[in-house]
Formats: sequence, C-alpha cells, structure tokens
Amino acid sequence: MWVWASALAIPLMLVMPAIWNRYPLLEWDTGGYLARWYEGYLVPSRSTVYGLYLHLGEPSGFWVNLGIQALATLWILQLTLRVFGMARPARLMAVGIALVLTTALPWLASLLLTDIFAGLSVLSLFILVLHGDKTSTAEKILLFAFTAFAGATHSATLAVLLGLCCVGWLARPLLRKRIAVSGLVQGSLTIVAGALMLLAANFALSGQLAWTPGGYGVAFGRMMQDGIVARYLREHCPQQQLKLCPYANELPATADEFLWGHSMFDKLGRFQGLNDEMGFIVLHSLADYPAWQAEAAIAATAQQLVHVATGEGSDTWLPHTYGIIERYIPKQAKPMHAARQQRREINFTPVNWVHVPVALASMLAIVALLTSAIWRQQLDDLTLLAATVGLALLGNAVVCGVISGPHDRYGARMVWIATLTVLIAAIRHFADGDKTGDESLSL
Repeated sequence: MWVWASALAIPLMLVMPAIWNRYPLLEWDTGGYLARWYEGYLVPSRSTVYGLYLHLGEPSGFWVNLGIQALATLWILQLTLRVFGMARPARLMAVGIALVLTTALPWLASLLLTDIFAGLSVLSLFILVLHGDKTSTAEKILLFAFTAFAGATHSATLAVLLGLCCVGWLARPLLRKRIAVSGLVQGSLTIVAGALMLLAANFALSGQLAWTPGGYGVAFGRMMQDGIVARYLREHCPQQQLKLCPYANELPATADEFLWGHSMFDKLGRFQGLNDEMGFIVLHSLADYPAWQAEAAIAATAQQLVHVATGEGSDTWLPHTYGIIERYIPKQAKPMHAARQQRREINFTPVNWVHVPVALASMLAIVALLTSAIWRQQLDDLTLLAATVGLALLGNAVVCGVISGPHDRYGARMVWIATLTVLIAAIRHFADGDKTGDESLSL
C-alpha cells in the first residue's frame, strides 16, 4: 500500500502548484527557451537543450514536461534514500511530504524552467560517483544520461557539477576507500557528455558549433551593478572610443534594468552590438581593479548564499514569455492567460514565511553536521553527502553570485537538497536511537 501511495502521491504533490494554477508555472526566462525551436538562433543564457525538451511537451500543454520533472524527482529521492538504507516507502512518503511543505521543490517541479534539474543533478552525481556499487547497470546508465542532460540545460548547473568532480579528484588521494576511480571517471564523463549534448543541439538548431553565448554580458551586468563599469568608463573614455562612453553617467542601477529593461543596451544593439565591448571591459577591469573585484566577488557570494526565497521571476507580469506563447503556440494562449498566475493570484509572501527560515536553518545544519564530523574525525556516507551538498551550495553561490549577481531564484533552486540532507540525518539519528532502545530492552 505504501509503495503505491508513494508512487502516486509524491508526483501529484510535486505538481500541485501547477494543478492549482490550472497551467504550468511560467517565469521571465521561459519564453527564451520556448523560442529556441522556432527562431533558430542562439540567445544568451538560453540552452537549446532545454528548449528542445520544452518543445516536445507542447502538444500536451507542457503537462508532459511537468510529469517528467515530478517522476525524475521521485526517482532521485527514492535512490538517495535507498543508498542510505532508508528505502522504506513510508519514509519516502514522509520525506516527500516534508519537502513539499517546507521547500521550493513543488514550485520548481511545476515550473517550465531548468531550475528543478540543478539540485537533482547534484544528487544524481553523488549517487553515480560515490554509490555506484549500490545501483544496477540500468540505473547507472539512467543516472549518467540524466546528469548529462541536467548539465546541458544550464551553464551554471554544468559549472557546479564540474566543480564537484574537480574536488572529487583532488580529494581522491586522501579518500581512496570512499571514492572509487571508476565513479569519478563516470561522473566526469557526464560533464563531457553534457557539453557535447549542448554543442550538438546548438549546431542542429542554429547551424553554429558554438557554446551558448552571454557569459561576458552577464558578468558585465554584475560589474556594472557594483559600480566597476562606471569607474572604468570614467577613467578610460578619454583614451578609448567605446560605445558606452556617452552613457557613462546614465548607467542603470541594476544589471536587470540594463540587460532586460529599456536601457541604452537596446539602443546599442544588445548582445550582438555590445558583446565584444562588454567582454573587453570585463577583462580589462579585472586587471585594473583586482582588489575591488575580489571584494565584490566575496560580497556577492555571501549575499547569494542567503538569497533563498521561492518565487522570484514567477510573481510578476511576464510580457516576453506571454508574447512568445501567443506568437508561436497560439493554441496555448487562452489557457495560459486563464491561469491564476496570469491573474496575479499567486502570493509567495506567506510561502516564504516557511521556506526561507527552513532553507537558512538547513544550511546551518549542514555546517553543524560537517563540524561535528571533523571534530569526531568521522567520515561516513552522511558526511560525504553533507560535504557534497555544502560544496554545491557554495559553488552555486560563487558561479551565480559572482557572474550574474545575487538572486533568490538561484538559491531556492538548490537549497532544498540541504533540507533533504537534514531529513536523512534526522532519520538516521532516530533510527539509531530506536535500535539502541531495542537492544537495551532485550538486555
């Protein structure tokens, strides 16, 4: 009974926000991914791999996509508990309910965006590298394919996975008994496969064998937000004929206003017209102001770690995404506009009264788990999971905070795996306590 209840109830709970909304949840970036199939050219920070994945779900109104995301989440959760010896269906149900009620997980699973794959890929990589001996050959193949696909859906996710693999190789000489070379090789090859998948999709849709563009532009926006670009322009415009020189004193306050608002960025040709100049300024300002850049990077990382609120980008009007759906998928326009989200009926404030404290407490608990393990010189599978999750959260904060600037969305899509780790630690603690009690009673 518990097996069937878990298999049916958890995916249903994960897509409940979309069911309540009467349409899959949308976000600022959703339209950019949807348009990749129709427009046939590369757009900064919009993976063609995820765009193709969304296109396959169009005939179902994207409910197939949500079904895949929910079932993938159930599968990874079940595998994670299984490798820790906690695969009882009742425990899976309890963990699923706890995550649904206290984290962003159901909102991520109900959203047409790459974010659900960020946290899931960390767990799938952890299982593939460190617990491959507890999975079947078919499961290894699926884990490999899933991790590669997840990395291909977003460059930041791929960067976090790459960082984890690099740390694994560095730690391998000290942890020979815990980290198998075969596992590290398989995990590292998922990065290669994900990169090749993205290059192949980019070539198939655009005819260009190129990486998804936009890296310099996003980094430029963060530097502009920190005031670095304005100083560079003031100091170098008399000598360098830059397109942005006439606007040195008119730069917007935030990167979002510059890149996605109606700023001089539009007048100067957006990425196509300014990409080379933005790259030039980014590289030269790194050389000119190294201390300032380091200070800004540390501050951005720290801010990103605590930016964990649910719903950013889904709680506002989304004209670009609406326009893409109306233009390319007109049959979806009516149900899309009839959804509660488009009628501004979603309020994430009460949701975050729960989600934010739980997320912050979970990260503190990860630190406590690692501190306790170091103090007791204990290296078990739970410590390795906590270390993996902690490194993933830190890497995510560095990649997203330093390059793009702190946003709640970047933190919320990853921090739920910290809550899962705490739940696993709690189950193990109480299970051990029950065993101790049983043994004392038998004595």
